[in-house]
Order: sequence, then structure tokens, then C-alpha cells
Amino acid sequence: MSSGSDFVQHIASREEDFSRWYTDVILKTDLVDYSDVRGCMVIKPYGYGIWELIQKELDARFKATGHKNAYFPLFIPESLLKKEAEHIEGFAPEVAWVTRGGSEELTERLVVRPTSETIICSMYAKWIHSYRDLPVLINQWCNVVRWEKTTRPFLRTSEFLWQEGHTVHATEEEAQEETLKMLDVYVEFNKNVLAVPVIKGQKTEKEKFAGARATYTMEAMMQDGKALQMGTSHDLGQNFAKVFDIQFLDKDGQLKYGWQTSWGVSTRMIGGIIMVHGDERGLALPPKVAPTQVVVLPIAQHKPGVLEKARELTERLLKSGLRAEIDEREGQSAGWKFNEWEMRGVPIRVEIGPRDIEKGEVVAVRRDDLQKTVLPMEGVEKALTEMLELVHQGMYDKALAFRDSRIFTATDFDEFNKAVNARQGFAKAMWCGERECEDAIREKTGATARCIPFEQEKISDKCVCCGKKAKHMMYFGKSY
Repeated sequence: MSSGSDFVQHIASREEDFSRWYTDVILKTDLVDYSDVRGCMVIKPYGYGIWELIQKELDARFKATGHKNAYFPLFIPESLLKKEAEHIEGFAPEVAWVTRGGSEELTERLVVRPTSETIICSMYAKWIHSYRDLPVLINQWCNVVRWEKTTRPFLRTSEFLWQEGHTVHATEEEAQEETLKMLDVYVEFNKNVLAVPVIKGQKTEKEKFAGARATYTMEAMMQDGKALQMGTSHDLGQNFAKVFDIQFLDKDGQLKYGWQTSWGVSTRMIGGIIMVHGDERGLALPPKVAPTQVVVLPIAQHKPGVLEKARELTERLLKSGLRAEIDEREGQSAGWKFNEWEMRGVPIRVEIGPRDIEKGEVVAVRRDDLQKTVLPMEGVEKALTEMLELVHQGMYDKALAFRDSRIFTATDFDEFNKAVNARQGFAKAMWCGERECEDAIREKTGATARCIPFEQEKISDKCVCCGKKAKHMMYFGKSY
């Protein structure tokens, strides 16, 4: 480690205590703080900066696919939530209720939205009359509340931020196409923005969204071998349309129910970034969502001309479109600053001192592999922009190699148990499709069915649990 390494010894070892390491990282890098409300986090400027960049990147993708943003109420009348029986049953344990307004008891309880299907469907029933009104392609950026028993910042909190897309289509085929298209938008975003490899597939009946016909997911592997669901896309069929009377007069003069989808990702993604890319030094942020992409560190800044040149360089980087800042704080050694910016996960550190100025050079250090490169001062903006692309690719390749090294094929139950517990990874195994086996696997190993991948392999003919004829190849794993 570089000098001043005492600074980062306060972060627990990933190998010894991954959970403690995660908590240390999010607190010591100023991403979040705990609030006075149980299970709710305060997202500090550095953490919120990551969310803003996630939001910016995704929002551009949503609009490019024809979606528009809207906003719907935080409060949902109990009568609306109760309309779809499976939906209310699925969310009932997590619902927060409002029973009083000021000094008066409410005549009808209100739900603080855990998700918005019901309130949005009630509006779509008013807005949609003809096939000419379709498709409806709306997205909402908002907060939701789910009264969780066990919480952890970003991964599972009582209140969190997310986006939820809600669309209505004239045909079953159009809705299915939308569902899979938005899943692919998420997958592309994970790869090209977050540098996170994911496995995409369909959830089981047990694991699907309450009220959906089918749920599609993308699953990522964390460095402790556990899965994190990074986002989902739901084919709602006509379930909600029939309950909320979302009908339209079609071209053939027939009154028909709409076909719906919903899809969403949340601040949970930030937890995924931390656990996929972080290391013993702290955070490692993918360049496209790093609030600071390049930090400029003047070396021996007390010497004539150093600060001025460092400030000039920072201005050049900012004008070129890079998110850059300079650290000209006094009273801290260069080594201390190196460690702090490494811990904060800034993709590139640029060092500039008297000798560098003499030679017309700077030293650039990548966060992903800590490799140093000497760059000419002339054209440094372009060189750093290209280096950020290399950092992104390096992070993705490393995460992909790790994930693939922790996916184990299991042909019998002993191999299955060893994969998820002893080896701490995903088990790729055949499954009969029965709920009883899914429940038995969870009870005996702690692993859940993550997804039925679109790319199927035939490992054997038999279910890994019961030995009966297999229907699907599945990914199983412990999860957050």
C-alpha cells in the first residue's frame, strides 16, 4: 500500500467480515448516514451524486425508447389497493398506513405507496378510451415505502428511491415486447454504465411480482457469492386492466382490455456497485457514475507554480466535460490524500509536481488496477477520457471473471449444497418446476431460485432436488 496506509485500516477486511466491510465503506466514504427513523437512510451528497448520474443515464435511455415522465400521488386509498387480491396479499406485510390527518381520523385508510400500479391504473382507466390512446408509455421517478423488518442502507430500507415504468398496450404481443425490451435496456445499462455483468431470465411463480403474469429479472453476483436482484420487468397481462376497467375501443369496433407492463430499478443498484467493485481500499466507482472522475493532486504544492499549474489543469479537464476536482488542502500528506481518494473510489488520480511541470507531464493512476501512466500535458484531456474507458472495461472484465469463477454446475444435491455454502456461489442446476422442491431447496440450503435463464442448458434429465423429470435449468443462490 502507498504511504499513509493507516488511514484505510479502519475498513474491515472483506474476507473476514464482508457485512462489516460494506458498512464501513458506505459510512467512511460519506455515501449515507443513519437517520432517526428506523430503517431509513440519509443519502449524503456523494451518494446522491451517484444516484443522479444513474438517473441521468437511465432517463436518457427511457426517453430514447419513447417513454415520458409523470408523477402520481404518494398516498393510495385502501380501496384501490384491495382491488387486485394477489397484489394486496403480496404487499400487505410491508405496507405503511396513514389513519389520521391532523386531528381527524380518516374515513378511509391511506397506503404510503409501496409501488404504484393501483393508483396509476385508476388514472389510466380515465385516460384510455380508444386504440388511438395507445400505447401509454409513462415512467415515474419517486420514493416508495416498504416497512422492512431487517434493513441495510441501499440494499433494503424502509424508504428508497426508484423509477417505475407503467405502460399499456393494445395487444398481448406488444406488452410482451415492451417487457423484454425494458429488461434489455437495464442489462445494457448495467454492462455499459455500471460495469456489472448480470444474468437475465424469468422468475418462478413463487418469486414473481404480486399480480403479474410473468416477472423477468437480472441477477448480479456480489463478492461474497450472494445474488443481488438489480432490476425487474413485469408482464402484467390484463390482470390490473380487468380489475380497474382499463378498456379501449379497438379498430374493429370491439371494446377490449389493455395489456400492461411495469418495470423498475432503485437505489439498491448503488449497493450492487459497492459490493461488485469495492476492495480492501474501499470504493471503486465505474467512471460513468462517479461524481468525481478525475482528482488532481498537486505534489509539493508549497513550491512555486505547482498550485497554479494544478488549478489550470483542473479547469482544462472541466472544460473538456470531465468531472474533475483538485485537492489542495493543506496539512495532509500526499500519501494520506492518495488513500482517501482511493477509498472514495475516484477512477483516476492525476499527480502533478515540480518535476512533472518541468517535463510537461503528469502521472495518472487508475483506481481499478493502481497502474501508473505518465501522460504528456498536451492533449491530456483526450488521454484521460480514453483511460476512463479502459477503467470501465477493466472493472467489467474483472467482475465477469469473478462471477464466472463462482458459478458451479450441480448434478446432485450434495454438489448443490457445496456450491452455495462451501464454495459460496451460484448453483446451476436442473429443476422440476414444482413449488415443493423450490421450498425444500431453500429450507435445506438457504438458497433461492434466482432465475430461469433465457439461455438454457441441459445439465441432466433429473431435478437436482427430487430426481423427477426436469423442466428448466435454473440459477440458485443465497441473496440480499
